Amino acid sequence: MADLLLELFSEEIPARMQKRASEDLKKLVTDGLVEAGLTYESAGAFVTPRRLVLSVTGLTDRSPDLKEERKGPRVDAPEKAIEGFCRGAGVTRDQLVARDEKKGQVFYALIEKPGRAAAEIIAELVPATVRNFPWPKSMRWGAGTLKWVRPLHSILCILHDAEGAEVVPFDVDGIASGNTTRGHRFHAPDAFKVNSFEDYASKLAKAYVVLDSAARADTIWNDATNAAFAQGLEVVEDKGLLAEVAGLVEWPVVLMGDIAEDFLGLPPEVLQTSMKEHQKFFSVRNPKTDRIEKFITVANRETVDNGVTILAGNQKVLFARLSDAKFFWENDLRIAKAGGAAWVEKLQNVTFHNKLGSQAERIDRIAALAREIAPVVGANADAAEEAARFAKADLSSEMVYEFPELQGLMGRYYAQAAGKSVDVAAAAQEHYSPLGPSDDVPNAPVSVAVALADKIDTLTGFWAIDEKPTGSKDPFALRRAALGVIRLVLENGLSLPVSNLTEIFLRSREIFESDNNLDGFALAVIVAKVNLANTEFQSREKRDDLISFFHDRLKVYLRDKGISHDVIDACLAMPNNDDFTLLVKRAEALQGFVKSDDGTNLLQGYKRANNILSQAEAKDGVEYSYGADVKFADSDAERALFAALDTAEGAISPAMQAEDFGAAMTAMAGLRGPIDGFFDAVQVNADSEVVRRNRLNLLSRIRTVMGQVADFSKVEG
Repeated sequence: MADLLLELFSEEIPARMQKRASEDLKKLVTDGLVEAGLTYESAGAFVTPRRLVLSVTGLTDRSPDLKEERKGPRVDAPEKAIEGFCRGAGVTRDQLVARDEKKGQVFYALIEKPGRAAAEIIAELVPATVRNFPWPKSMRWGAGTLKWVRPLHSILCILHDAEGAEVVPFDVDGIASGNTTRGHRFHAPDAFKVNSFEDYASKLAKAYVVLDSAARADTIWNDATNAAFAQGLEVVEDKGLLAEVAGLVEWPVVLMGDIAEDFLGLPPEVLQTSMKEHQKFFSVRNPKTDRIEKFITVANRETVDNGVTILAGNQKVLFARLSDAKFFWENDLRIAKAGGAAWVEKLQNVTFHNKLGSQAERIDRIAALAREIAPVVGANADAAEEAARFAKADLSSEMVYEFPELQGLMGRYYAQAAGKSVDVAAAAQEHYSPLGPSDDVPNAPVSVAVALADKIDTLTGFWAIDEKPTGSKDPFALRRAALGVIRLVLENGLSLPVSNLTEIFLRSREIFESDNNLDGFALAVIVAKVNLANTEFQSREKRDDLISFFHDRLKVYLRDKGISHDVIDACLAMPNNDDFTLLVKRAEALQGFVKSDDGTNLLQGYKRANNILSQAEAKDGVEYSYGADVKFADSDAERALFAALDTAEGAISPAMQAEDFGAAMTAMAGLRGPIDGFFDAVQVNADSEVVRRNRLNLLSRIRTVMGQVADFSKVEG
């Protein structure tokens, strides 16, 4: 057993590619080793800006000898067929063995493959891995043909065991493998030899290289938070930035600098975004004022002046960057204080989609739709329309043009500067939410109205022009928009069947009709399953397609909440399935019921009744739903079921009307005993045809009564 150490030493690897590269190296090499017949105990990959490293422990010394018996053609087969078999098996004609089988004699080839030394396998595997490495982008350099993410300088490849270490010899485009590496570019640039992974890691640490990226990240975060804490400040957490910076340095040295007084009045998000995007700085906040007052930068070396020169250079560059941000901010504020009309006017020349008009036209649609939705969500209609008309204004601002990720947030600041109400300002930021399954859902009524209007317009518009998601492709984030509508409705407890959009369309249709663009509200009506004349959506197929899309997203949402797919299907089959809040209440109650003892046993009784009834209807060619009569019951168990169904129906019907699904489930649970007793004591297919038909109609009542709650035929179990 031996251990393998492989290092690919190059110029700086982009931080965004490092994690994937280390995973690819581990997979490609270990898969190759296993495929060649070697086994190993464990493998670990490491990455720094200048090196990809793989350590494999407990590697077998050689692959096993293999013997394979391969069946060939019949002995009397054509000569060419036999020759082809010999070529494929790598044997000669005289090495074939003839054996008797039922259909005559057949040739067999006995193929022996001797095992190979681990070093020999590795010497072939590593060059192939390097030449075919899946970098997102790669380059050539010098006169060679090798492609790598950055110029590759050296390859360390050794096998070591109790007797010592040996170099695995190979060559990749003139780069010979060896047992040497180098430390930090400035602190320890000289080459040194290593003889094991432990020796390698130890010598790298002395050469100012922290091999483990997680250890570098921990060092950065601990030193940064300690430096900030010492001055009564706190570092703004940013895990993405931390991982990126850990990939930029091999020897992290944390330095804290000041932000000039000129810029402390900028919104903290502007400072944070500018420093992160341009300089890869961490923001340091004063918890008392909530202002960003300092920054953390991470150098890749120690200096005799303890970083003073580095900080001075960084502060000079930062001053220029923040001067730009301040210029954008002040210009934008002047426009915002004037009402922001100039921004909205610019959006007339910004195309949302060539088939759906400009951003300004889209804002008109969203504003009117938000106005109509407002009463349903408890918002003021005027405020909802005002918020919708201002919500996209910041897309024309200089700050959002420079930092697109600040859209919405800057809209809130600009709305406040324009003297808008708190609700209107909040909607400018919150109407984009939720952006994902873990994102917060707005609960302010005005924000909810604008957010729903925005997402409904997006969905119906792209559905109308057949730009629907296909497979994994969803360029317009329509799945996210649909899930956003679902979460806005459910998590705000809204009783908002999408069929309510019918009236909105009828009252707003004239506003949106144009020669070039589809009617925004006509599009929204797809969601409501409304039959519309003279629109793109007369086709039931297209209307139902979007409804089905919403239901698919709802299934994903409910499965994440622990509701099984069959329960969801059973509820979707019921009326009013476009009222998501009602549907989810039904599904949650049904999920709890079918998991209970009463529910499990009642479900079996239902399925038995449904199966008998379905078979009888198919055989007799009639539907047994004409009403059973208790006067034909000839047993106590049969009469008890009649009484239980009457009681359950009397309780379930009002419970369903009141949307009290818990009470409906409780009433339904009372059927368990009578149904079980009926099947234990009664034979449905009686000799008397009158009794048989009556009992089949009684089974139909079971289906009908329980069918008021859900379609139990879709529930598994």
